[in-house]
Amino acid sequence: MKRYAAYDPPEYVDWEPDEELVESYGARIREHPERASIIEALDVGSRLDLYGGLLRFRLHDIMLQRWVKQGVISKAWLGTGEEATTIGAVHALRREGEDGDYVGPMIRNNGACHEMGMSVADMLRAYLATGDSPTHGRDLHVGDLRHGVVTPISMVGGLVPVMNGFALAFERRGEDRVTLTWVGDGATKNGEVHEAMNFAAVMGLPAIVVIQNNQVALGTRLDQHQLAPDFSGWGRAYGATLVSVDGNHVLDVYAAVRLARRQCVSGEGPVFIEATTFRMGGHATHDVREARATFPSSLFEEWGRRDPIGCYEEYLARDERELRAAASDLADVEGVDRETRNRAVLGRVEEAVTREVEEAAEAALESRRTRMPQPGDAAVGAYA
Repeated sequence: MKRYAAYDPPEYVDWEPDEELVESYGARIREHPERASIIEALDVGSRLDLYGGLLRFRLHDIMLQRWVKQGVISKAWLGTGEEATTIGAVHALRREGEDGDYVGPMIRNNGACHEMGMSVADMLRAYLATGDSPTHGRDLHVGDLRHGVVTPISMVGGLVPVMNGFALAFERRGEDRVTLTWVGDGATKNGEVHEAMNFAAVMGLPAIVVIQNNQVALGTRLDQHQLAPDFSGWGRAYGATLVSVDGNHVLDVYAAVRLARRQCVSGEGPVFIEATTFRMGGHATHDVREARATFPSSLFEEWGRRDPIGCYEEYLARDERELRAAASDLADVEGVDRETRNRAVLGRVEEAVTREVEEAAEAALESRRTRMPQPGDAAVGAYA
């Protein structure tokens, strides 16, 4: 994908595929036969949809950064470098609006909103606090139950018990539905997270909890707030299933969540998923310098090589399965090999998603000019 020097982490700007990582990307799929069979069954359209979702998430966040630099908004919370943990998980669910599975994103999982069906324009309107935003200008956290998205809250970890409530309702009604939420490594230290995970296990709820270990809680490293080096023991602690995934590998996340959903709907839930990833910026756009002082530069370089979009893009381009449907005009051109055709398809996906995000931004800015909340709207939708 196109890189943006003004917005991308410096490790992404001149990103080039690392041959060792390219090889290990495919090897990761083969490590788990059950996951491999699920990935193998993915058709070309689904593989490209995953790619489009990753791009949409990254470009949504780049638009927010652009607005910060332009003074349109003061700061933004981004998922840069962690997109695969969100996109892979959401695509593995039954996305059928209010009648399908429900997700409860953290603010760093904004990509869940648009992949569940919310418009990028509405997501951007929330940051602009327009009257026609999903929260009518009250909050930049967005959700919409019509799309199966439970609105996140500022108190990180607080959605885990809330999602238990939805899962309990699904289970009591005998519905083929699950819930999924994410909790950061730092937020796992909140008491309500432990209570909720224990409750889900005791009640056998159809709930999936992704422990999104990006190795830092605001400005506190994982090794400063947890003695164990990872979360692999948390399943045993609660008597529940826990699986580990490469949080930068969208296919690994997808397959693991697909299997977790299958387990939940068969009455063997909940499932906890440890997704190891890395935050390639600050807690928000205002403290990037502080965040980069928290870890050695070599760690940013290492995770920069593992850009989830770049690695997946390279996998698709080199895959033996041709992305031919959208490149039929190149199919018979002399001297054009499969990889070249695949890269052409990926380029067209990026062009389409880029237009979508740019048009969404224009629509949101128009709402800022014409649809800001009025004083009389303050009581609309209030309980008391």
